[in-house]
Amino acid sequence: MVAKDAQPIRRKTSKPLPDGTTAAPRVRGSGAKTVYDQLRQSILDLSLSPGSPLDEVTLSEQFQMSRTPIREALVRLSAEGLVRTLPNRNTIVSSIDFVQLPVYFEALRLMYRVTTRAAAVNRTEEHLVVIRGYEAAYADAVRRRDALGMIQSNRDFHVAIAQAGGNPYFIGLFERLLDEGRRILRIYYQSFDDRLPLQYVDEHSIMVRAIEAQDAVACDRLAGEHADQIIRQIQAYMARDTVSHITLT
Repeated sequence: MVAKDAQPIRRKTSKPLPDGTTAAPRVRGSGAKTVYDQLRQSILDLSLSPGSPLDEVTLSEQFQMSRTPIREALVRLSAEGLVRTLPNRNTIVSSIDFVQLPVYFEALRLMYRVTTRAAAVNRTEEHLVVIRGYEAAYADAVRRRDALGMIQSNRDFHVAIAQAGGNPYFIGLFERLLDEGRRILRIYYQSFDDRLPLQYVDEHSIMVRAIEAQDAVACDRLAGEHADQIIRQIQAYMARDTVSHITLT
């Protein structure tokens, strides 16, 4: 029996996020992860453009949760270089520093080479199992034209190679470079309309075989060539007027 003065249950409805999408219903205890996952995806696919404001109060209202999980999510995004806090304590989506790209590419190419070469020398069978798993995940994402899946599995593939090399300094630096380059990689995939040629899947497979064969010289060469074709494609894409719609800070 329902009491006469019982009030109807009011179910909260999700409000639009900054990129126009809607927050998914929240599972208890998963608030920070929900915010992190949705904001991160919007930043990486450029739905949230560089310089977009991320106000804690507004996000709290939109996600319908307290500011604590919002703040936790923003801290995590900041650690990945995807957002930054201004001197006035406001948080914005980090800019893409195109001016520094030549320096970034120089460091990226070097890390591709040294980590792949070190993996050939120090890898174990256990390392190869992990590397092959990410190789397969990348190939699957390419077939499905899943750009964010490509970005994540590509990052995990190359980090796994660095971990097989065993140098913690290389691992840390390469992780940072790969994380900083996620949005650049998104633009790179856009240059193919997310229809990535299977050539790039094949290049991963060839590198894995060279690591398995412990051919350090071949690994060095293959990784350098792999990095070079990515850099050339991005540079050619940037040279066209295809990113003028992106707001930079």
